[in-house]
Amino acid sequence: MDKKICVIGAGPSGITAIKNIVEAGFKVKAFDFNSDVGGNWIYNDKETHSSVFETTHIISSKSLSQFEDFHFSESVADYPSHDELRQYFQSYASNFGLYEHIQFNTLVKKCERLENNSWEVTTSHKNKERIEVFSDLVVCNGHHWKPNVPKYSGNFNGSFIHSHNYKKASPFINKNVLVIGGGNSACDVAVETSRVSNKTFLSWRRGYRIIPKFFMGKPSDVFASYMSFLPISIRNKLAGILAYLTNGSNSNYELLEPKHKFGETHPTINSELLYKIRHGKIFPKNDIDFFKDDYVCFKDGSKEKIDVIIACTGFVLSHPFFKKTFIDYTKGPVSLYLKMFHPEYDNLFFIGMFQPLGCIWPGSEQQSKLLSLALQNKWKRPENIIDLCNKETENPHMKQIKTDRHRITVDYHQFIKELKHQISKSI
Repeated sequence: MDKKICVIGAGPSGITAIKNIVEAGFKVKAFDFNSDVGGNWIYNDKETHSSVFETTHIISSKSLSQFEDFHFSESVADYPSHDELRQYFQSYASNFGLYEHIQFNTLVKKCERLENNSWEVTTSHKNKERIEVFSDLVVCNGHHWKPNVPKYSGNFNGSFIHSHNYKKASPFINKNVLVIGGGNSACDVAVETSRVSNKTFLSWRRGYRIIPKFFMGKPSDVFASYMSFLPISIRNKLAGILAYLTNGSNSNYELLEPKHKFGETHPTINSELLYKIRHGKIFPKNDIDFFKDDYVCFKDGSKEKIDVIIACTGFVLSHPFFKKTFIDYTKGPVSLYLKMFHPEYDNLFFIGMFQPLGCIWPGSEQQSKLLSLALQNKWKRPENIIDLCNKETENPHMKQIKTDRHRITVDYHQFIKELKHQISKSI
């Protein structure tokens, strides 16, 4: 059959996949649950989809977050707001004529591989199901949409929500708020609720490194990129020293000390958290032990009366349109070459299913360019692709602690370099 390609998702990774497939001359049809492109950067104060909250700004700088083929305008902030990002992605889609290839307000319910190796895709649009057959399947559904909700012993009488459901600070006026987590979302939510709450507490189960958004007047990722020529281990060591010189010890802020080396977990990019702690607006707490009525009891023996808990505990890597007996990446290694090529199915591709120490989209764009070449047979799958997949999972760019979140980590600069190397071999 002639190539007819299905793309699942029209978020930042999906649109660059669509763009590169269209430019290669193939028929493509994309499905997205939203009503426009942009994924979770389309802010909505209703819980209709996974979206950012009201005051969200990106944690990577615009210069290291933009697409190679479509730059931000100079008027955009160093750290763009969610609305600037929404406009950017929608301008990208308009500029490259992508809208005619996307069907919005559509849920992909099922994808099954047929005996002739094509893909049968079942979708639901306006309560009507439709089945279509495609030659190739490109998965860009993202990995920040299915909440990972922690469980604790005891009963809690207050409200318990996940950051997925957090949209704005106003519902927490004069409340006692407990935020769980030390990642970027947790620290952002703690800062925002602390502006209006009676008290905001922040519970960590382990120590995190807090990195300011600027070093010497430069966005922190731009500053770090000056060291990109160094081996990753040396780069991380220097970054750890710089972080310590900037903030001092976590104990200065009554926060748990990290027991891992820099790079073994994702650092948290936030310039306000430590300020808020030292100004008596955020109160650090230990890991949670159990709940008891209106109280949260912590492992250090303390307890606090809490009105609402916001669990900023990450997301589950999920592809609900696949049978779990076929593909299930919720646990265990994610065995994909260059985080995109399946070792067995040569017409199944994943774009944006990696977590860089930096922004995802530039890497997604390079993946999409390589995808285009693969579809045109200008880039050949390695014969030893299974060995290469195993090598990636066993020898990641950096050794990180064993959590579900860290299974798909890549180094921003190294990953883009590897993708561009493969692209250059094909041209």
